[in-house]
Order: sequence, then structure tokens, then C-alpha cells
Amino acid sequence: MSHDEEQWGPATRAVRAGQVRTSEGEHAEPIFPTSSFAFKSAAEAAARFSGESPGNIYSRFTNPTVRTFEQRLAALEGGERCVAFASGMAAILAICLGLLRSGDHIVASRSIFGTTVMLFQNYLARFGVETSFVPLTAYDAWERAVRPNTRLFFVETPSNPLTEVADIARLAKLAHAHKALLAVDNCFCTPALQLPIPLGADLVIHSATKYLDGQGRCVGGAVVGSETLVGKEIFGVLRTAGPSMSPFNAWVFLKGLETLPLRMKAHSENALELALWLERQPRVKRVYFPGLASHPQHALARRQQTGFGGIVSFEVEGGKDGAWRLIDSTRLISITANLGDTKTTITHPATTTHGRLTPEQRAEAGISDGLVRVSVGLEDVEDLQRDLARGLG
Repeated sequence: MSHDEEQWGPATRAVRAGQVRTSEGEHAEPIFPTSSFAFKSAAEAAARFSGESPGNIYSRFTNPTVRTFEQRLAALEGGERCVAFASGMAAILAICLGLLRSGDHIVASRSIFGTTVMLFQNYLARFGVETSFVPLTAYDAWERAVRPNTRLFFVETPSNPLTEVADIARLAKLAHAHKALLAVDNCFCTPALQLPIPLGADLVIHSATKYLDGQGRCVGGAVVGSETLVGKEIFGVLRTAGPSMSPFNAWVFLKGLETLPLRMKAHSENALELALWLERQPRVKRVYFPGLASHPQHALARRQQTGFGGIVSFEVEGGKDGAWRLIDSTRLISITANLGDTKTTITHPATTTHGRLTPEQRAEAGISDGLVRVSVGLEDVEDLQRDLARGLG
């Protein structure tokens, strides 16, 4: 970034960072739907492929639209480099492929996305990478889980679906004391509400599918961090293995980033209003939302985040039957496991996002059969309350 760009605030970066206009003078970022790029000479081609000269080579790993998205997200997160991927899970896999080897060990929170658990437990284990799962906020358990071969701490904060909040600075200090890296999935907060890198995180992960897009249109992912870790090791996975983000999807995500600060503020406000209403409902046993004074990490969330996000989870009476009855009673809210949309969505984590975990694993993660997760959108909150009230009466 230029000196002027370094002085920009987050809203300005969300709109302006990374854009380089072509000779056409376009105001909006262009889409480059091309598989390859032409060179002026054989020597220029050789210099590009060898890395001696920067520039576009092949859209599997160099594309101007994707690069603009990467530079804008890096600027928002305060990282040196960003690499975009075809999905959030591809981004997590690239971290593992780029930074770990057989015999290494991961310490991960139990409170992470069910598919991430399956990746660590069922697939990385086949290649000799072991994972220990610990409670998110039990920091002594993190310490006890560390081994001489531990290379990575992995955490989501706030967590999915219980919105637990981890002390990022504390985990970073612990990881670095044992010469391990800290990777933080920042999907729920985005850089509009939380900046893990200034708190000590080495890597920040995004499912761009969620709030970065904001309207449920495209699938994508990204990793942000240092030039050495991300620009070399993780970029090398993208260049070789090819889990690439398409130029069109990158352009959609760019448009999403422009409104990210405004949307995250509105999501947070709506979610808090809905969470307070849910706390007053007789059939709701407990509400999980960092913005509530009843949340066990409320004070930490206020200190570490600038907003509380749009995810509200709650337990209803009647277990699975009660949860399904509530979900099936909705008429406005969309029944889908995706989140981060302008449209409010609702799902039953025990049978969807975390359905591939064993009952024991779900119990350890605190995911009960009566748990419902709502990704609060941008509708009028009164309409959401009326929709949920049908199944809570």
C-alpha cells in the first residue's frame, strides 16, 4: 500500500483498497474472465514463470480480479498477504498442506465447524497429522494438549454455533511460547468487527461465502497473514494444487466488501434485539449471543470486538422435536445451513452443520438436540420475532 492508503480507515479500505484501473479508466473493478495471459516475448514468459518478474501467468494462481480481492481483504485484516481459494474449506486445507507435514500435531478447539473437525480427524490423520480437541476457553487444557511436535493452534471465535469467544492474544502468546502458529477463523466477525492479526494471530481464515459476500451468491475462501507464510508456503499450494477462486466470484466478493462495515453493524444491532427478545420467551431455555450480559465471555467480546456479529443460537424445550417444530413453523426465515446473508436463515446444527459428528463429540462441543442457530439478516426485527413466535407459542 502507498503511504496514503496506510492512513485510510476501514470503511475507505473496504471500498478502495487494491483497485488498479486499466487504460480504459473504468470506475468499478473489471472482471478478467480469461484462463491465460499473453507475453510480449519468450524471455518475458520465462521471467514470469520463474518468479524473476511479477505479473500474470495463468488464472489458476494469478488473475487481476482475484488479486484485487486479495489485496483489499489483506488491507482490511492488517495482513501483508492474502491468498483466495475456491471455498473456506479449501483455504483451511491449504494451510495444512502448506505448513504441516507427517508427524506434526494440531491443537484445535472442540467448538469449530463440523466439516473442519472431519478434515482434521478423518483426512489429515491418514497422512500422519494428529489433532487434539480441547474446550475453547479452557486455556489450561490448551497448555496440557501441547506436544513437542505441535505446529498449529486452530480456533474459531466466536465459535459455531454457540458463539463462544476465545481470548486471541492469550492463545497467540501460548502458541508462540511453544513455537506453534495460531490460525483464527474470523468468519463470524469479519475484519469489520475483529482484527486477529494485531492481537497476535499468524493466520486469519475466511469463508468468503458468508459475510464477505453477504448475499449468499458465491462460494469462496481466503487466508491472510505474512508474506512468508501466506505469500510463499500457502500460495505454493494454490499454484500447484489449483483450488482457485473464479474471477467472477472474486468480483462479487469485492462488491460485498464495499458494504461490509455497514452490513456488520446492522447485523449486530438486529441480532442483539432478537437475542434480547428470545431471552424473554418461556419455551427458550438459553440464548447464546456475545452481546448479552448473560454470555460468559461478554466482557471479553466487548474488549476484543467492535460488534457482536449476527449469529444467535438458542435452546428450546422438547429437544430435537421441539427444535424441528420451531424451524418448520417459520414462513419468512429461510431454512438453510448457510449464514452471513442479508436474508435471515435458520438451521438445526445437530442434524446439519455438525451432523457428521458422533453424539459424544456433539455433547462435548455443547451442541444439544434442542439447539437452533439463527443467522440474523437485515429484515425488520419485528417480522423475525413474529415468524419465530409461531413455533414458540
